[in-house]
Amino acid sequence: MIKPSENNQNLHSNPGGARIASIATVIPPYSADQAFAAEFMRSHYGARLSARSQGLLRTVFSNPSIHKRHFAVDDPETLVDESADHRIERFTEKSIDLAAQAVTSALAQAAIGPREVRGLVVNTCTGYICPGISTYLLERLGLDRGTRLYDLVGGGCGGALPNLQVAQSLLGAAQDGVVLSVSVEICSAALQMDNDISLIVSNALFGDGASAVVLWRQSRGLELVASAGRYVPEQREAIRFVHKEGALHNQLSMKLPELVKEAAGEVVAEVLASQGLKPKDVRHWALHTGGEKIINAVRDAIGIPEECLAATRQVLAQYGNMSSPTVWFVLKEIERSGMAVGDWCVMVAYGAGLSAHAYLLRKS
Repeated sequence: MIKPSENNQNLHSNPGGARIASIATVIPPYSADQAFAAEFMRSHYGARLSARSQGLLRTVFSNPSIHKRHFAVDDPETLVDESADHRIERFTEKSIDLAAQAVTSALAQAAIGPREVRGLVVNTCTGYICPGISTYLLERLGLDRGTRLYDLVGGGCGGALPNLQVAQSLLGAAQDGVVLSVSVEICSAALQMDNDISLIVSNALFGDGASAVVLWRQSRGLELVASAGRYVPEQREAIRFVHKEGALHNQLSMKLPELVKEAAGEVVAEVLASQGLKPKDVRHWALHTGGEKIINAVRDAIGIPEECLAATRQVLAQYGNMSSPTVWFVLKEIERSGMAVGDWCVMVAYGAGLSAHAYLLRKS
């Protein structure tokens, strides 16, 4: 049973009436099923793997929870021992392309022109460029040169929801127009392989993708009712990127499900308590697809009925874990399935920090 924290200083409400006008999700065209991915890893990296690691590779790639994933490459051979310079070039090109596609689609869905954008917040954790992705999007999409731009890094898989908090604040400061919240990850730009369980699991789990969300003050859409975040910095080693010889290596603890479920349970309890709600009052749940064990742990901690996780499990099966944009893919799938006016929805994401974030939404 989850309990709301006694310290609600991190709980944020929605006095300005911000709403999600539209959600767009984009994936790169190249995809690979898990059988192909496993054979690819064996053929290119098998010589450097121990017998134990090869056995683990077979086990994790055969898990039925993921069917296929998408990667921002024209040819998967590109990924084999890719140089650091080529990786950042590919990250730059593909992150801008995918993010631009997502923004264009989100604006079109909301019937909004680029010149109506007053703010843009972009988050990523799988590559670093300076100036940030936001400036490239401003140029490519023809946004006003005075648009407020923010680039967020270091949020990991949970980064979309702090991004949304910043975007909501920007909307409150803007006199008119809309604000964009964009999450984009090229996880394949951080591919590594060695006798390390974190790397083997990561290579069976992560894919590439992007999302864009339009926020406005109109009376229709998904109302941003309340949000909360929780940080557990003493557990940062449980989930993070580490630098080795100038390259990013993913680090994942096998204790992650237990750590995540506690933090996620706390933030969900906070946002529900703000409206006097219980988990049974929420019809829709958009959980980040951190992996099957993490989904199950969060489900059990909060008390979410399994039938409410169909969208989360479908996104995991079709795309894997795309890091920060993934929770928007889940919410988009929930929208496609149908939401009635007045329905409550909770978005939950978790990642580096260790951190967990929740947003309480209501269909207008």
